[in-house]
Amino acid sequence: MGGDNAPDVTVEGATAFLSARKDAFVRLHGDEAKLKPILAKYSSVADRMEIVHTEDIITGDMKPSQALRRGRNSSMWNALEDVKEGRANAAVSAGNTGALMAISMLVLRKMDGVHRPAMTAAWPTLRGRSVVLDVGANLEADAAQLVTFAIMGEAYARAILGIKRPTIGLLNIGSEEMKGHDEIREAHEWLRGSDLELDYQGFVEGDDISSGKVDVIVTDGFTGNVALKAGEGVARMLGVRVREALTGNLFSKLGAVLAMGGLKNLRAQMDPSNVNGGVLLGLGGVSVKSHGGTDGRGFARACQLAADLATSHYRDEVATNLAKIRQKGIAAE
Repeated sequence: MGGDNAPDVTVEGATAFLSARKDAFVRLHGDEAKLKPILAKYSSVADRMEIVHTEDIITGDMKPSQALRRGRNSSMWNALEDVKEGRANAAVSAGNTGALMAISMLVLRKMDGVHRPAMTAAWPTLRGRSVVLDVGANLEADAAQLVTFAIMGEAYARAILGIKRPTIGLLNIGSEEMKGHDEIREAHEWLRGSDLELDYQGFVEGDDISSGKVDVIVTDGFTGNVALKAGEGVARMLGVRVREALTGNLFSKLGAVLAMGGLKNLRAQMDPSNVNGGVLLGLGGVSVKSHGGTDGRGFARACQLAADLATSHYRDEVATNLAKIRQKGIAAE
């Protein structure tokens, strides 16, 4: 029940998800006294929602180490325990990101062959959507970890974006063979010469992300997070500038009215609620991080993402390719 506007937005999003997905069931972990009055507004899906009372909370300013010590009876921890024990197929939280990552790793554990999980982000492009990973789970990544990220990202893109054979690129400062540090060049050689049946396209640059040159962009968490935040900042700046340009005078306002249909389409493409939900890949279960400031529609999207991944063959595909690279001695230690 975490997030900037919880629990109202969380319940709103969960009920919207249930309305769209008739085969789903939701367990709401949180303060029953607060949840019951909100849930009463959504009687049409109330029979597919269960409140699991939890009093303890993990605050937004709590460090991961503190969350691990104090959060064992929190809604976040209990939701992940649901996944571990098979009571749920996935957990979704809009709460503290660092705490969610730490508790997810402790409760769900890592898949065999995964040294460090990676956080994903869906990126709007000229071709639709791309997957970028890692966007913050790891500050650094060696060559073996980058190869693991590529394997996980490829299976994830197939499960979520519906792409039969996703293309993969390694984010670098140039496309030439000699560019980049040793780790990324080593990962490039491994991916290029592997028998993993991955559609690896080589190095890509920062401006290739939004063009949609490849479906999966692989990088370390420091670089990925900087790129993500920079992209979000540019999008906000362009939104402000477009609004200023279209409301500056009477003629521009008339033009805005005439272009309203196109502007609505653009707004939908750039709306963060439509791509909400970052998945921590490489765990023994599905853990999805919703943006803390999202609205009900955005939280519903995160729930849908979690359901799609939980019902896919993602983990089986990842496990198969991880076994192959372990046989070659490439797997991260």
